[in-house]
Amino acid sequence: MSLLELASRRGKALLALFAAVAVAGALVATQLPVALFPQVSFPRIVVSVDAGDRPADQMLVAVSIPLEEALRALPGVRNVRSKTSRGSAELSLDFSWGDDMTSGLLLVEAAMTQAVADLPPSTRFVVRRMDPTVFPVVALSLVSDHEPGTRLWERAYREVRPALLALDGVARVSVIGGAREELQVVIDPDVLSANGLTISDIAGAVGSWSTTLALGRVEDFYKLDLILTAPQVTDAATLESLVLKAEPGRLLRLRDVATVQSAPEPVWTRVTADGREAVLVQVYQQPQGNTVAISANVERTLERIRAGLPAGNHLSVWYDQSDLVNASAASVRDAVLLGTLLAGLVLLAFLRDLRITLVAMVVVPSVLASSCLLLFMLGQSLNMMTLGGMAAAVGLIIDDAIVVVEHIVARLSNPADRDLRRSSSPVLAAASEFSRPLLGASLATIIIHLPPVFLTGVTGEFFKALSLTMALSLIISFLMAWLAIPLLAGRLLDLERINLQASGRVFSLVEQAFGWSLRAATRLRWGIPLLCVGWLALGWMALGRLPSGFMPTMDEGGFVLDYFAAPGTSLSETDRQVRKVEQILRDTPEVDTYSRRTGVQLGGGLTEANEGDFFVRLKPQPRRPIEEVMADVRGGIERAAPGLNVELLQLMEDLIGDLTAVPQPIEVKLTARDPALLPDQAVMVAERLARLPGIVDVNDGRNIAGDALEVRLDPQAMSILGLDPSSVATQLRTLLAGDVVGTVIEQPRSIAIRLWSHEDDRGVEDDVGRLRLTSANGSTALLAEVATITRVAGQPSISREGLLETISVTARTDGLDLGRAIRLVQGDLDQPGVLGEGVSYRLGGLFGEQQRAFKSLTAVFGAAVVLLLLLILFIYDSFRIALLLTGACLLTMPAVALGLLATGTELNISSMMGFAMIVGAAAEIGVFYTSEFRALLAKGVPRARALTEAATVRLRPITMTTLAAVLALAPLALGIGEGAAMLRPLAIGIISGLAVQVPIILIVFPSLLSFGRSTPGHG
Repeated sequence: MSLLELASRRGKALLALFAAVAVAGALVATQLPVALFPQVSFPRIVVSVDAGDRPADQMLVAVSIPLEEALRALPGVRNVRSKTSRGSAELSLDFSWGDDMTSGLLLVEAAMTQAVADLPPSTRFVVRRMDPTVFPVVALSLVSDHEPGTRLWERAYREVRPALLALDGVARVSVIGGAREELQVVIDPDVLSANGLTISDIAGAVGSWSTTLALGRVEDFYKLDLILTAPQVTDAATLESLVLKAEPGRLLRLRDVATVQSAPEPVWTRVTADGREAVLVQVYQQPQGNTVAISANVERTLERIRAGLPAGNHLSVWYDQSDLVNASAASVRDAVLLGTLLAGLVLLAFLRDLRITLVAMVVVPSVLASSCLLLFMLGQSLNMMTLGGMAAAVGLIIDDAIVVVEHIVARLSNPADRDLRRSSSPVLAAASEFSRPLLGASLATIIIHLPPVFLTGVTGEFFKALSLTMALSLIISFLMAWLAIPLLAGRLLDLERINLQASGRVFSLVEQAFGWSLRAATRLRWGIPLLCVGWLALGWMALGRLPSGFMPTMDEGGFVLDYFAAPGTSLSETDRQVRKVEQILRDTPEVDTYSRRTGVQLGGGLTEANEGDFFVRLKPQPRRPIEEVMADVRGGIERAAPGLNVELLQLMEDLIGDLTAVPQPIEVKLTARDPALLPDQAVMVAERLARLPGIVDVNDGRNIAGDALEVRLDPQAMSILGLDPSSVATQLRTLLAGDVVGTVIEQPRSIAIRLWSHEDDRGVEDDVGRLRLTSANGSTALLAEVATITRVAGQPSISREGLLETISVTARTDGLDLGRAIRLVQGDLDQPGVLGEGVSYRLGGLFGEQQRAFKSLTAVFGAAVVLLLLLILFIYDSFRIALLLTGACLLTMPAVALGLLATGTELNISSMMGFAMIVGAAAEIGVFYTSEFRALLAKGVPRARALTEAATVRLRPITMTTLAAVLALAPLALGIGEGAAMLRPLAIGIISGLAVQVPIILIVFPSLLSFGRSTPGHG
């Protein structure tokens, strides 16, 4: 008694179990986290250091180099990169993929805490672990028709932010733009001097009278009382009335020597939304958060907040990642449903029986639902990769169901198998004899997906989720095809009416053509191996002509526009130039909304006042492709605002680039024995790249800070007036930048008190020399009397990698694939005499990631082929069959290359996965054919006849499964929807291989087997 027949004794229980698992999976699917991509732990930690306004060369020596050496010694650190500019440095630490980054974060924080003691005083640092949650999932803009930016900031921070922070799955909420309200004490040094006061006198008085101090405790019998000083400064009025000193006949108050005013804090940033001054609120999710659920909760919360906003306030969403997530999930879902329906029509057309078709079709949703249950148990999410794995697996799931149903129907409708129909369970008996071929074929497809699970890097983290999902789906598919389908068929099939009818004249012609081709192939003998060699050569030529890329390009419905004005450009001038860009965006019909930041980044990090970015959201489809819109915007900016350098890229590309420290597709890293040569060499390389066709957004890598005014004090003049460098620095800092000397508490907020000079006294360069300084003995002098003020040209930032100074020239492509672009760059830079003596370059960027990904995918593919060879050897115990069948499966690969070339599809990590998957699909039908052939040999059928008869018998089911798989993948191959583009190269590759697997397995493989004698063995 077979295992299947034994299981049939508890058939109802087994079917109930399968149904329960499928229902549980369907319910769990609604609880799975939903995100755009799998949660990836990127092995990168960034340390941001702030040490005042020191020049870049001093920062390098005093801060960057000591930190590089300290952090490079940490366990697990593979590489350290640094970028040093005026007063700040950023160090990027690379670890190995798979490392525990939580432990790495703690190690870096501990090392920084120790190292900061040896750094310049007041050095501050922030350590960040890079992961996808560093970018917002939902972003809002708050604008007003009449309220100032301080009120908008207060409303965003005090009302909107707390409401959003309370939502499940939200990690943090940031507020960008606007300004905090503060009380500014505007002083005049001449007035202070006339009244015998100094800046430090004012600062001390305001600070001491605005502070609450705990003085002690008093135990009064059964109570313990705390004694506090009550702050005298509680608002602007009490601040103005603050007594500075008592004079005969009067009290000198603060209002007598200074002006107190409410004003926004000084900021060097500008934020707008659709051209209006705005405050941006950005929502960040927790690592395991559900993007779609967070977005829905945010929208419900916003409805309540909007109801309470004053008239003229507008709170709107300018970015919502769930839009792309939902669109991607919907497109993949529709592809699965449509593909399943088309595959069902193929089955119905061949079998001509609705009930038999339904038996096979019910397996698909059951397998997919059960896969969701396993994904939930393994801590996975529903994302582009897991959904793509399900979509790609539909064809193979249909295959398993079709071959089992077809075998059962073929055996029971064969008049020669009357004894089988007389058995107690004819359906189960027919299915039992097919169990071993089904197991072997299923293992052949499953085993292909095992090596990719061990991939590392961005490629591995993304595509291991796809491979894992496919492997789980195929395992469940085998169990259902082996157990559930025979049990269902035994209850639904009418044995009296069952009949495997011909599929009409079309398939009869196919059978005739197949028979002629098979006979011709057996007569060709050595011609078949020669044809195989020519076919492989054709595939190799096609592979060499393929355009290449890294990740498939996907229309995300929005893009990021980074812009850079000339170094040292003021905030106002940058804003004037960027307003032209805003006008271009408003004139672009596809643009729905946009937000703009100047002096601050989308992720919230500070930049120079001459830099910033836009996020542009486009209108829903139908519209022009996003690449065309980006090209038009870029061209408009080049014409209207030639003083701006811009870079346009989609958000996910920007996100992955920032997380992996890979800035652009093209990155030329320059190093030299003499680092002084690097800036000029970088400019020269950038100019050469800009002249190459199809290469745009070229950046020479030099980030030059604005000019500085250097104050060189005269020691002799200082000593005569009784001034010292420390007091001069303190006074100048207060007069020029303002100094927060106290706070006023107005629940629930605190208002800073800033001591500052009048803006007319510090408006232009000449005003600096006229600033009045006061010594401890009361004498005064202008700054120009005790110091020389000179203008110093801005210094470029200093980049280092591996403890060597480097400059990276970056660029993007437009209408040119990455492979051809790199060949153009290499051909130009490798010419003799282009680079200076001692200067060398190496390529990084997405090209570097692509090369590492291709190398690892090639190794994984080799491992999968070896595993497949060992599996076939184990099944048939024949080296000859194992080698020939594996070789026949590899013959499907040239078709993949030709299909990609014919459709103009890039060779990227998605299409490379197609090469591996088609080998597994071909191996499945190869196992079915070989098992049929060995079974005929075991019955005593002559070898030559067994080769052709096995091919004839398997022609019908293999044709059915191939057509069903092609149609199941067709919606993905067409790339319908925003998310299908990620999987389109994969689907095109698999369909191209499926198109040739029938003749290769049923004609070429038998012809190869006809050489020599067959090794006897068991099937």
